Amino acid sequence: MAVIISLFIGGYALVKNSGAQPPIYYDVPQLSSTCPPGFKLNERNECISQNLYKLYTTDNDPGVGGLKTALPEVRDGFSPQEIDLGRYLFFDPALSGNGTISCATCHDPNKGFSDGLPRSRGMNNQILDRAAPTLWNVAYLKSFFWDGRASTLEEQMKGPLFADDEMANTPENLIQTMNSIDNYKFLFAEAFPNRSKNDSITIDEIYRSIVAFQSSLVSLNSKYDQYAHGYHKALNQKEIEGLNIFRSFVARCAECHTPPLFTNQQIAVLGAPEPNGLPFDPGAEVPFKDKTLRGGFKVPSLRNIEKTAPYMHSGMFPTLRETVQFYTDGRGHAVPEDEDLILHWHIWEPNLTDYELDRVVDFLRTLTDESFMPKIPDVVPSGLTTMNNQ
Repeated sequence: MAVIISLFIGGYALVKNSGAQPPIYYDVPQLSSTCPPGFKLNERNECISQNLYKLYTTDNDPGVGGLKTALPEVRDGFSPQEIDLGRYLFFDPALSGNGTISCATCHDPNKGFSDGLPRSRGMNNQILDRAAPTLWNVAYLKSFFWDGRASTLEEQMKGPLFADDEMANTPENLIQTMNSIDNYKFLFAEAFPNRSKNDSITIDEIYRSIVAFQSSLVSLNSKYDQYAHGYHKALNQKEIEGLNIFRSFVARCAECHTPPLFTNQQIAVLGAPEPNGLPFDPGAEVPFKDKTLRGGFKVPSLRNIEKTAPYMHSGMFPTLRETVQFYTDGRGHAVPEDEDLILHWHIWEPNLTDYELDRVVDFLRTLTDESFMPKIPDVVPSGLTTMNNQ
């Protein structure tokens, strides 16, 4: 009978297999061979996204189709095993420099894949500069971070992973940590079958696995989606009123928060206020070295927006009602006196009534859909404490 010896080295639980074949897993099941909900497995063992927007066909585009406002190209085609491995990595504090925080620390599934804080907290509980954006539907996005400085999910994940004030790791230490945990060596061999458990885990395999999981976070079956696809009873009268205000030329919300993602993925200078005592955030001006983008931030998706309070890049507004109030209070009303910003032309003075603002909030709540919520693992391969076993 094989003997399993549990060791603790550098704070990580390592599980040694004395020679049993096939590999024995310590509290971690083998990776899933089926796709997550919302995906279909093809003959190449790839999970292909399926949703309401693919139900229709056109003469020029058979089998794809959709509504006239189509979804952008999706990042899919990962294997079920890659997605499931990425799920473990996402929730495992072993990815941080000292094994105390995970990706899920700032992107909690129970809080809309944000963290419920005005500004996120990183290593040693350090307060960061901005709020954590949601990860729902990131597979459709082409730019990342509030200032839009990353153009791929791989580029985005390097930011928090290797920032001293966030997860405080290094590529070298991350690779060493993963290769010191036998469970991960076995799991990576499952997810990447062209390698063996004796091959070293590479940084690109780590990135690909996390991207695979993040790309599986799809939210496209809300009450709004059902209404948009012909089920009129999905929305009540007040929610329909809110939708009509939202897409009206008076409110103009939909010009930036364009369905079906409810973002046009562009940078917009709104003159959004900073909390008292905080310096002005130059936003996209810094990475793009463009003064016209001073104070500009990426238009966020409104999907699952009721789950991700507080709002704006600095978490300035605690509620949706306060947030929509900002947009009707007048162009540039919150710009600091010493700032001369080039505000986005869609920002003006709609002068919506309290009734109309309440209806917009009603509509925004119809964008909630967590039907494809992934399972948070009770135990991760490192054996470290996760949000489910704290």
